[in-house]
Amino acid sequence: MTKPSIPELIRLVAEHALRTADTLLPEWLPEGNRQGREWVARNIVRGDRRAGSFGVSLDSGRWNDFADDSAHGGDLVSLLAYLQGSGQLEAAQAIDQRLALGVFGATGAAIALPRESETERLVREARQRKDLEQRHRAVAIEAARLWEMARPADPRHPYLQAKDVAPCNLRQLRGGRLLVPLCLDGHLVNLQFIDSQGAKRFLSGGRVKGTYSPLGRVEGRCRLFVCEGWATGATLHAHTGCPVVCAMNAGNLAAVAMAMRARHGADVELVIAGDDDRQSKGNPGRTAANRAALKADALVVYPEWPANAPLELSDFNDLHLWQTRKYKEH
Repeated sequence: MTKPSIPELIRLVAEHALRTADTLLPEWLPEGNRQGREWVARNIVRGDRRAGSFGVSLDSGRWNDFADDSAHGGDLVSLLAYLQGSGQLEAAQAIDQRLALGVFGATGAAIALPRESETERLVREARQRKDLEQRHRAVAIEAARLWEMARPADPRHPYLQAKDVAPCNLRQLRGGRLLVPLCLDGHLVNLQFIDSQGAKRFLSGGRVKGTYSPLGRVEGRCRLFVCEGWATGATLHAHTGCPVVCAMNAGNLAAVAMAMRARHGADVELVIAGDDDRQSKGNPGRTAANRAALKADALVVYPEWPANAPLELSDFNDLHLWQTRKYKEH
């Protein structure tokens, strides 16, 4: 039998790892939790302050950090390699030892295994794409159902009061969770849930990349802001009166900005209102905002921090809250 290649062995380990994802992911990302068919956690590599943008599919092993365009992969071997800063071979060998698979010998030698043909690979990838499209369609239908049964959000909702913003176009379920609409080409395709403590999650299996939450209407020649979170967008909309689209995270800014440029052309003055993650390595908010501005031929602005502003503040809503509370104290 033909000796398998290293990529084939890595792929085999990834298949076994996926079957035990419920065991491995809590070990690798212990601060995470299961949300539907995803494991959602902080990205420990870039020092996330909170969970929300980093998720791993329990069905396919695909993982993605929507706040970092470079952080994504198709299986659990690539995930472990990313988390421990190693090559995929080293990660596959670590999983092999952890699960006692015996795929790699004591010296790293490979055992003979059946190969996946090119045709089989193409069929598998086509099936995965079809499954993903079907999940996206099913989630869009569920999002529309929940949106229709919800009522307009209560201005006294704890999250809205904590952020000092109006409910705008949000809705609220009977249990108290806020619904943030996520659109694609003007159509509702997903929802973000926000509970009274500010915890957020998307409908599991729904589309996130390229989606946005709109505030206000784009009419004629106007200025259009693109930002990360919804509360930041609500703050910008209230203070400027301009329409805003919220990309929900840094990694989605470029996709949304380019979509807005393609949709509205030169009729809008496109402005990226970036987060300033001053305490995070590499300042992912600024990095993503600058990249989005270049790709979409847009302007970019950041909060202007007074000299005594705390370093943990990072976005326009943070600045608004700090200035408001400081004013009230005096």
